[in-house]
Amino acid sequence: MLGAAVAWFLRVPQPVVASVMAFGAGVLISALAFDLVDEAEATGGLTATVLGFLGGAVVYVAANVALARRGARHRKRSGDQQPSEHEQGGSGAAIAIGALLDGIPESVVLGLSLLSGDGVGVAVLFAIFISNLPEGLSSAAGMKQNGRGARYVFGVWIGIAVLSGLAGLLGVLLLQGASPVLIATITAVAAGAILAMVADTMIPEAFERTHLYTGLIATVGFVLAFGVERMG
Repeated sequence: MLGAAVAWFLRVPQPVVASVMAFGAGVLISALAFDLVDEAEATGGLTATVLGFLGGAVVYVAANVALARRGARHRKRSGDQQPSEHEQGGSGAAIAIGALLDGIPESVVLGLSLLSGDGVGVAVLFAIFISNLPEGLSSAAGMKQNGRGARYVFGVWIGIAVLSGLAGLLGVLLLQGASPVLIATITAVAAGAILAMVADTMIPEAFERTHLYTGLIATVGFVLAFGVERMG
């Protein structure tokens, strides 16, 4: 919501948006490697983690391909790549569903981090916040540029915020007392979906504007998130 509000009321240069997107991609990759996947393997074993991780990526990519064909391919782009409803009927709904698809795995992981009884995982929360800010900013800027009104833009992001919160809540309520293997598998599924999302949507948007600096910016995000995880 914060990113969408900034994009609607302020004109943020696209290279700045792309730079934050690259940074957020690095942060998420760090959280996946050192928090989610590592924890899943430690509690559920290598087989469950690998199968869950690959399964999450496959499911995400399949859903993403289906939505891309309906107009959601460029849902995180801040320029004029997003189609208008006039150019492709149903693209508005596809973009909204695609944005929700990107957010649900992160929310499930955040909910699962509460099951340990130690509170929300700080590293995961930091990674999700940093990555979601440019996602909302870039996507909302693209929606605005292609003629979608404030009611649509803020309706989409309020809906995503609510549904993502519910996904995190369900992740806690439905898995209380579940076996470590099951929790590890679901964590790995969500992690695989997040990595596929980063590679398919965040990095392309970042590279389009920051080009050869994308890797450096993502590396800074990775190292910062790693430091937060170790200090936490």
